[in-house]
Amino acid sequence: MTSSPPHTSSVIVRIYPVLLFTLACYTVIGLQMAVVPLFVHLTLGYSAALAGFAVSAQYLATLATRTCAGKRLDTSGARPVVLTGLIVGALSGLLLAAATFCTAIPSLSLGLLLIGRALLGFSESWVAVGVIIWNMHRAGAAHSATVISWNGVCSYGGIALGAPIAAMIFSSHASFGGLVGVGLLSTLLFVACIPNALRQETTRPAPQTGPKPGFTAIFRAIMPYGCALGAGSVGFGAIVSCLTLYFNDRNWSGAAIALAVFGGFFVLTRFIFSNMIRKIGGERVTLISMGVETLGLLVIAGGSSPILANIGAALTGVGFSLVFPALGVMAIERLGAENRGVALGGFSVFLDLAIGASGPGLGMIIPVWGFPTLFVVAAAFCALGFFLTLTLRKNTHAVPAS
Repeated sequence: MTSSPPHTSSVIVRIYPVLLFTLACYTVIGLQMAVVPLFVHLTLGYSAALAGFAVSAQYLATLATRTCAGKRLDTSGARPVVLTGLIVGALSGLLLAAATFCTAIPSLSLGLLLIGRALLGFSESWVAVGVIIWNMHRAGAAHSATVISWNGVCSYGGIALGAPIAAMIFSSHASFGGLVGVGLLSTLLFVACIPNALRQETTRPAPQTGPKPGFTAIFRAIMPYGCALGAGSVGFGAIVSCLTLYFNDRNWSGAAIALAVFGGFFVLTRFIFSNMIRKIGGERVTLISMGVETLGLLVIAGGSSPILANIGAALTGVGFSLVFPALGVMAIERLGAENRGVALGGFSVFLDLAIGASGPGLGMIIPVWGFPTLFVVAAAFCALGFFLTLTLRKNTHAVPAS
């Protein structure tokens, strides 16, 4: 006898102990996002493009390790994957703190910082994918959209929480102020999660019900959804890599507030509208979201004041909020429960690739055409994502087994 699916409130109760790991991980990402570009550009004296790359290094590392995390999830369960991510994340904070003691040798300081950023990228991929699959088991497949949406609430809620905290620590002249304080707080947040992770019941790999699709078949199945996700994610890459530099270039204060506005509206949108994926379908939600995100980036590009930049950040947060869960549920459903880990990992690669490439890629636009053009280009990619989404109905063929 099968039980009826739990209500949304019951689902949240089931998944919140594991969601705390995502919240901690992305709070750390928010902490570093707000101050790493400033440290590289202003303290170490490197270019804006290299400062953008220092942010993107995290996402490039996430890109390189997502698929590995997905495969490990499908073979050994979620808890070992999440624990590994938490431990590596703690090490990344220590390296970030160490970078502050080597500023007299900028290349050494930058090297330590980049290694720390890469370790944080590894941590993000293993924690984020692991938590989603872990909670899909805890909540049931019928609530996949709810699980992914709430994971995003904690992700960008963490970014919104971490950015202003980091700004206060970075500007402090106390013993543990500056980047060293940000690094040590990052380590503390990860370490505090480890005992809770050890207490939670882990998942078991789902039994294979038929021939397992090969990697090529899986990649082809998720590629149409992943390409649309990647195009829509360039706007997010522009926000995280270049918004603080944009405010600095205009001599505006409040860059951390703008990041918090982006994250806050992202979270608010998921609170209010996440059920729309089930009600009207992932394709329609994605189309609306891409349109709003495009508008937000154009407002930032044309804005002549911090107020307009904040309005643009808010619209971008609203637009980007539901892109991943709307496309992700459509992609994962095509591959079956036994392939969820590798499907989610492969799908997420497109997000990582877009964000990792957008930092240095968009940063190269700055010295030639300036920041407004940068955000116009990001908006053009979002518009491309809109049109790619329109083609998804033509890419619903069955996934062949290997």
